[in-house]
Amino acid sequence: MRSSNDFNYKTEKKKHIMLLKLCFLVYIWSAINPNSYLVWFLNSIPTLMLVSIVLLTYKKFTFSTFVYFMIFIHVTILLTGAKYSYQLNPLFDKFTEIFNFSRNHFDRVGHFAQGLTPALMAKELLLRMGYIKRSKMFYFIVMCIALAVSASYELLEFSFAMLSGYPIDFVLAYQGDVWDTQWDMIMALCGAGTALVVLGPLHDKYIKKMDK
Repeated sequence: MRSSNDFNYKTEKKKHIMLLKLCFLVYIWSAINPNSYLVWFLNSIPTLMLVSIVLLTYKKFTFSTFVYFMIFIHVTILLTGAKYSYQLNPLFDKFTEIFNFSRNHFDRVGHFAQGLTPALMAKELLLRMGYIKRSKMFYFIVMCIALAVSASYELLEFSFAMLSGYPIDFVLAYQGDVWDTQWDMIMALCGAGTALVVLGPLHDKYIKKMDK
């Protein structure tokens, strides 16, 4: 029942609408003079899929404002990668020069978020819908879901690389690292672990608010 908390839900909905508007503004920004419109188009597809899923399921299941904020951060990372490409992010190019890295590590940030956001979404959905109670198995399942999302993305990249005819390094952006796919999935697992351990207590507070 939401009758006793109508004001809270209305307030939270306004926040959700604001975050959606901010996503739209970031989308427009990313589309202005990207490094490559082909790269921008390909890398913006996951953003459109994520936002579409959230919008289509909003009435049936409304996530906490915390999760929607993290989705906004994830969308910003994805669209920044779409604008500059994950190999040529200017800020991380500077980090490469300063710390003498062998590659631009912005894609690692993207794959970290690719594990973090699905883990938060899966955790909240499973708990609030009552599909499974907290246990060691619960946390294992959430980690598996995050890893499955990461693996599915890697398979999609692989499929496009094989079917498109474009150079593999252009599509996969592995920057000469033969273990790039494995590192991407490790970063996704690190993101999922961060979602459950580091952000877990804060996320739990938002979940309790939604359950009232």
